[in-house]
Amino acid sequence: MIMKNLFIDIHAIQTVPPSCVNRDDTGSPKTARYGGTERARISSQAWKHAMREYFKDIFAAEELGSRTKHVADMIAREMLGIDTALDEQTAKKRAAETLKISGIKIDDKTGENAALFFISRAQAKALAELALSGEKDKKAYQRALKENPSLDIVLFGRMAADDPNLNYDAAAQVAHAISTHTVHTEYDYFTAVDDLQSEDQSGAGHLGTVEFNSATLYRYAAVNVTELAKHLGADAPKAVRGFAEAFIRSMPTGKQNTFANRTLPDMVYITVRGDQPVNLSGAFENAVKNGGEGFASDSCKALLCYASRMYDTFADRPQAAFGCGDAGILAGYAEAMPLKEMLTGLERYTADACAEEEA
Repeated sequence: MIMKNLFIDIHAIQTVPPSCVNRDDTGSPKTARYGGTERARISSQAWKHAMREYFKDIFAAEELGSRTKHVADMIAREMLGIDTALDEQTAKKRAAETLKISGIKIDDKTGENAALFFISRAQAKALAELALSGEKDKKAYQRALKENPSLDIVLFGRMAADDPNLNYDAAAQVAHAISTHTVHTEYDYFTAVDDLQSEDQSGAGHLGTVEFNSATLYRYAAVNVTELAKHLGADAPKAVRGFAEAFIRSMPTGKQNTFANRTLPDMVYITVRGDQPVNLSGAFENAVKNGGEGFASDSCKALLCYASRMYDTFADRPQAAFGCGDAGILAGYAEAMPLKEMLTGLERYTADACAEEEA
C-alpha cells in the first residue's frame, strides 16, 4: 500500500545575540535582501551540518552515515573485520577495486574517491562482503549502495556525481534562516596583549576587527514522512523526532568561542499536513519594526497571523499542530508544552499515522 502524503513543517523564531554564526568568503556575516531590506542569513548548509553533528548525541553510531572521500578506507576496515587473515594493503587494494566496479571514481595515487560520497556503515559492510566473495557484477554493488541507507542519508539525500543511479532524494528540506527585521553589520575592534612583553614596551601584540550582527531569525524545515517511511519503515517516527530535536537544539559553531551565542528558540510551531509543505517566510516580507519591546514577541505574533491568513485562503488547515513557547501567543494554533513533551507527541502522532497506513 502507498502511504498518503504526510508532511511535517517546523517553524521556529529564534533570537541570536551579537554573533557571526555563518561567514562569507570575506569573513562577514552572511546576509540577504528580502522585502527590500538587508536581513541576517544563516545558510541551510551550515545549519544542516550542525544538525548532523547533533545527531551523534541522539542516534546510535551505526544508524548514521559518513560523507567522505575515504570510502575505500571504510570498506577496507570492514573487510579486515570480516577476514582477519587479510593484510591491510591487500584490503585497501580490493576496496579501491570495489568502488571502481560500483561506478565511483577513485584516485589511484591517494586512494580517495574523487568527490565526497555519503555512505552508511551497513552499505560499507555490504560492499566488503561482496568484495570478499569475488563478486564482479556492477548491479550487485549498486544494490548494496542503495539498500540499508542511514537515517541521515534518507533525511538529507545523497548526490553521487559519478553515477546518478546512486542518488537519494532528500526526505527533508531546510530553509536558509533569515532575520524577521532589517539588520546592520557592526564591527568589533579588538586588541590582544603579549603576556611576556617586557615592561619597557607598550602597545598591543595584535590588533583586529570582527564583523557581527544580532537578529531574531525565522527558521523553517519540512519533512516528507511518506518518503521517510518508504526507506526506514518502523524507524520513521524516531527519525522525525530526532530531526525535529536537532533542528531546534543545534547551532552552527561559527565564532562561537568569541560570541558565546548559543541560544534556543523563542517559539516553535510544528504542523502536520496532508497537502504540501508551507513555508511561512511571507510573514516577514514586511520587516518587523521595533516598537520598543524588541523583535521576538512581534515576530511570533506575525508568524501565526500569517499562518492564519494562509489557512483561510491557499492552504488546508494542519491535521495536527504542536507548540513550544508563550501559551498566550500560541493559543488557537497549538497547545503550548515543554520541548520534550512536544517531541514525544510528534513522534507518537507520526507512529500512529504510519501504523494506520499499514493496517
